[in-house]
Amino acid sequence: MIQFYAPNIATDPTLPESDSQHCVRVLRMREGDPVQAVDGRGLRYRCRIAIAHPKRTLLHVESVEEQLRVWPADISVAVAPTKHSDRIEWLVEKLVEIGVDRITPLRCMRSERRDINAERLRKIAVAAMKQSLKALLPRVDEMTPLTAYLAEAAASGEQRFVGYCDADTERRLLARAYSPGAPVRLLIGPEGDFAPEEIAAALRAGYAPVTMGDNRLRTETAALTACDTIHIVNQLML
Repeated sequence: MIQFYAPNIATDPTLPESDSQHCVRVLRMREGDPVQAVDGRGLRYRCRIAIAHPKRTLLHVESVEEQLRVWPADISVAVAPTKHSDRIEWLVEKLVEIGVDRITPLRCMRSERRDINAERLRKIAVAAMKQSLKALLPRVDEMTPLTAYLAEAAASGEQRFVGYCDADTERRLLARAYSPGAPVRLLIGPEGDFAPEEIAAALRAGYAPVTMGDNRLRTETAALTACDTIHIVNQLML
């Protein structure tokens, strides 16, 4: 079944204009047709179309169910955006598909990109949530200085890891360093890697240096691999 996003459906059972247009003009749906909508906060609504309108489709809610996330604890990925915006956009899409709670674009000393269009990234996250039939929309932050991100307080039981390329620094394999079921923050630097003083600051903030294996990965590949590694460890060990 096609899934739509209606963030205010609990108080206003209508589809936003973009979803209304897709529903009526593209899918040719009419009054009485069944639809499924999510609010991005974990609730899925099974509905029927009451009024099919390309700008404001009215829904009749028949039932509501909670969709719990399938991973046990928060996964946050903080990553320095790549020079080409299409690669970070691809990353956001894939992170949402496999499951993530928060995505934070980082501004680092060696960042190739100093600004991002966070609103566009949020729209990509919404589309990926709908496509992958999830009901929880992850938080997508504005561009955040690394120093500000490192200063955030750790959640209870949270593990913190930083991907680092310097072979002279002692690193553990992420799959072995992570404790299954724990909330986790994953820190991935720019193509030129973190500056030494940034790594020192991350270590002081409780981030343990890790590697995703012997392959040298692009920024977006490393971020996706790190997130997927957390999921795999949880699936195998819990």
